[in-house]
Amino acid sequence: MTIEWNNHIFSPDLQRYPFHSRATYHPDLSQKPIDPLQDYLDHMEREGIDRAVLVHPEPYGDDHQLILDCLKKEKERFRGTCLFYPQDPDAPSKLEVLVAQVPQIVAIRFHAHRGKETYLNSFAEVGIRNLWKKALELKLIIELHIGPNYALQIAEVLDNYPESTVLIDHLAEPHMGDAVEYAHVLDLANFEKVYMKLSGLNHFAQDAPFYLSVRPFTAKVIEAFGPGRMVWGGGSHQIVDAHMNGFSATDKLKVKGENLVELLDFS
Repeated sequence: MTIEWNNHIFSPDLQRYPFHSRATYHPDLSQKPIDPLQDYLDHMEREGIDRAVLVHPEPYGDDHQLILDCLKKEKERFRGTCLFYPQDPDAPSKLEVLVAQVPQIVAIRFHAHRGKETYLNSFAEVGIRNLWKKALELKLIIELHIGPNYALQIAEVLDNYPESTVLIDHLAEPHMGDAVEYAHVLDLANFEKVYMKLSGLNHFAQDAPFYLSVRPFTAKVIEAFGPGRMVWGGGSHQIVDAHMNGFSATDKLKVKGENLVELLDFS
């Protein structure tokens, strides 16, 4: 089974789905389809994607109406992520209500890297820890869109909450840190429930569609985490084949979706 964990759904209908007052950016909606869900379903059909985890986009803040509408329409094929503001003291209770309302929510996403301290400065903040603990109570995955400079902080959190299942986005944005900081990212592989996404290659490489120029780098990441803890997302799933040259077909299938079948209980 091929599963994509990456896609952001945006709607040009700003009356029904307005951007949040604290939106970190406003995407260009002029080219977005009127029916973004059907557009993505068409993409899944073309790419041979069986299931998907939709990532709630930052511009909507903690208003999840759009992703909830998508999840309700495709209850079997989709799961989703959510986002809350750690400084909001009511965020943990809001998270609990959301998951009770729509059990297809499987992860909460935190954003933290240089130049984007909108949500947090440190993972030691009380608001972060309260949200993290509530997510664990609800058996959610912790999705981390972090830069390498936050890896040591994540290790400290995991020392305190080793039961956490963590998915690191976009190879931890390697271009936003240095070699020493990225060594700490690779050290996170020592925690047996930390997964890494083979995604975001276009953030630091130009040779689409497979970004072979960075294969020596991705080889080191795959070696550290192993095929059993890598997850594909974004672009063509043939990226997995291109960056796992020499691995077995079984290992490649794990990264393309089988790891998520186990994590998310997809049938």
